[in-house]
Amino acid sequence: MALREHLYELRNRLGLAVLAILAGGVFGFIWFFTRFGPVPSLGDILLQPYCSLPADLRFNPNGSCQLLQTQPFEAFLVQFKVGIAAGAVITAPLWLYQVWAFITPGLHKHERRFAGTFVLFASLLFLAGGFLAFYVIPQGLEVLVSFGGSFFITALNASDYISFVLVMLLIFGVSFEMPLLVIMLNRVGVLPYANLKRWRRGMIFALFVFAAFATPGTDPISMVALAVAMTVLLEVAVQVSRVHDRRKARREAAALGGPLDDDEATPSSALFATEPDPAADPQPVQPAEQVKRTDDIT
Repeated sequence: MALREHLYELRNRLGLAVLAILAGGVFGFIWFFTRFGPVPSLGDILLQPYCSLPADLRFNPNGSCQLLQTQPFEAFLVQFKVGIAAGAVITAPLWLYQVWAFITPGLHKHERRFAGTFVLFASLLFLAGGFLAFYVIPQGLEVLVSFGGSFFITALNASDYISFVLVMLLIFGVSFEMPLLVIMLNRVGVLPYANLKRWRRGMIFALFVFAAFATPGTDPISMVALAVAMTVLLEVAVQVSRVHDRRKARREAAALGGPLDDDEATPSSALFATEPDPAADPQPVQPAEQVKRTDDIT
């Protein structure tokens, strides 16, 4: 297609993706206060980490677990923000399909297969990171609010608390994509296993530093959980890269005529070998009668 047609298609795809997210946002807005059978409301799910705090550490005026609304329409804005975030997650297959449909015509068959596998594992890792964040948030909150002792009572603002939870979910989800990045760089030859093995200690140290800066509120529980999880995922990515590089070396050795030792130089005949040229081979001398017959036929 022409450039203008590509831009028109991009506009249509983005429009459909935005409509899908808005439709999911309407559903998330309704789900915030609505229970669907055994499924609790979205507000109850997000409030659970705060409500898991000991009763003597949080403000409990009405005998129930509640957040504070300190500004007009703050509850509406919180509900709207959570609804859009939930809608983007729920309708992810729809708007991801629009992105996929736009880029697929420019990919080869093996590239489509590889990209599909990447999207699948990226989604699973993001969900795993979100589940881990939701598990460590209560422990992290308890550590943070316990610093005040008996001099303070925790009465969290609704907007700040919801932002804290969403940021934690996003940080953990995005951080869990790190092993896929390592594997992709290894596949294209930018990050071989030899470098990963040599840099392993430095990379683990960098992961702990990243976790310390990424987790909000200087929460040690969330920092350690994120750093340990990323270290485990990094080791998995390193081992996958090791297997890939070993198989690649075997294929290259087979193409060169057999395995070689690490200190053995590759023979130049294997590197620069070419197919024999039939035109350069000497032609057998034919009898005069056969040559004459061939000339007559020609």
